[in-house]
Amino acid sequence: MHFLERIGRYRLDRRLGAGGFGVVWLAHDDVLEAAVAVKVLSENWVDHLDIRERFLSEARLLRRADSNRVVQVYDIGELPDGRPYFVMEYADGGTLADRVEAGPLPVAEALRLTALAARGAAALHEAGIVHRDIKPSNVLLRTSPGGGDRVLLADLGLAKSLAQASGLTMAAGSAGYTPPEQAEPGSGIDARADVYSLGALGYHLVTGSVPGPPGKVVRPDRLRTDLAPDVQRALLRAMEPDRERRWPTAAGFAAELERLAEPGAALPSPRPPRPRRRALIMVLAAAVVAGVVGVTAAIVTGGAAAKTVRVEDSTGRVTAEVPAAWSHQLRDSGWSPRTLGLKDTKEPGLAVADDLSKWQDLGSRVNGAFIGLSEHGDVTAEVRAIAHTGCHYDGSRTYNGAHWHGLIRTWNGCPGGDGSLTEAGLTPAGGAEQPQVYVQIRQKGGSDATDLVLGSVRVGG
Repeated sequence: MHFLERIGRYRLDRRLGAGGFGVVWLAHDDVLEAAVAVKVLSENWVDHLDIRERFLSEARLLRRADSNRVVQVYDIGELPDGRPYFVMEYADGGTLADRVEAGPLPVAEALRLTALAARGAAALHEAGIVHRDIKPSNVLLRTSPGGGDRVLLADLGLAKSLAQASGLTMAAGSAGYTPPEQAEPGSGIDARADVYSLGALGYHLVTGSVPGPPGKVVRPDRLRTDLAPDVQRALLRAMEPDRERRWPTAAGFAAELERLAEPGAALPSPRPPRPRRRALIMVLAAAVVAGVVGVTAAIVTGGAAAKTVRVEDSTGRVTAEVPAAWSHQLRDSGWSPRTLGLKDTKEPGLAVADDLSKWQDLGSRVNGAFIGLSEHGDVTAEVRAIAHTGCHYDGSRTYNGAHWHGLIRTWNGCPGGDGSLTEAGLTPAGGAEQPQVYVQIRQKGGSDATDLVLGSVRVGG
């Protein structure tokens, strides 16, 4: 192996990176006085005709795309030892992998960059090409003369013409970005395979995490709790395991992301449309975790043999009894029924649990209860509309206690968890319409304390 200093008129400056079959160099075009990138077939593949053809195919496909959203090919040639090379435009801004390395991006920026990558994919599709390996390291950034970045798709080493892709028999792609049909030899793919990868790209930029395998992707709002429902729906639709349910085109996906990136377009919705696709446990997370204090200061009285404790909110209007083992932390400064879909007011409420920091994760093992008072609206109707997507719904039952009547609904088997989640809407047993109470209970096993908690709830004047 010998060190290259020049390739034709291109003076090599430094190595930028290497892939499975080639090495990419930063070079200088002495004639045009411009920086370029030169990709050279690795020495160990020079005698493999199939790899050589695949290498040259990438250059041809890049050239066929002929789009300023895809890396441009300027020249192609061969070294004296027989290795082919091709010359491309140089992206001086690095890759999206570099950009997301420090963590998730601002949502609007993540959507804008993903939309630009999707426009690049659409240009490939219009040219009859499917990329098959869209991921952050294959999305390049090039500084524009007027400021800002151009987003370029690169590395078409796995790309195929759409005509060839319909009959592909070899699996390919990168973990986390590969749709199920692309991972199964012989299933054939089309442009919607790239739509899945683009959804995974957007997910990574928004959450800072590579998504799980198809059908097991953790909802992005569990990793970023301030994410607007419309953004989540757009990303998850792109990553549907069933390609018939995805965005039909990369251009359509890009248009939606561009709309959501507009100021104010992707604000969290105060009242999600029915049926509720977003678990309320996540909507309440910020209210529950903020202002956590030690629970002992709010104990009203101990229960039998100190196995239960009675807690109250900061106004003293809402009190309840919970198992002593749940009473490590308390958040007692109220809530807004708007999170349930009711009037936007500040009402008394409390959350008590053995670890409130885990409350926002449906898969975490936590014991506790959230109890909120509402003076307006129909709490039971709102509880009836809740859906915890991904959890197993165990059904509902009516509750008829001495002080409250209402509806109880229960879920278990939430992703990554083995406990239960209970939602309850309560109205006074005497027939009065107000006040009403919303209760959410998390339990990680053992005896069911639901009726104990509901039966102990009291609301003062």
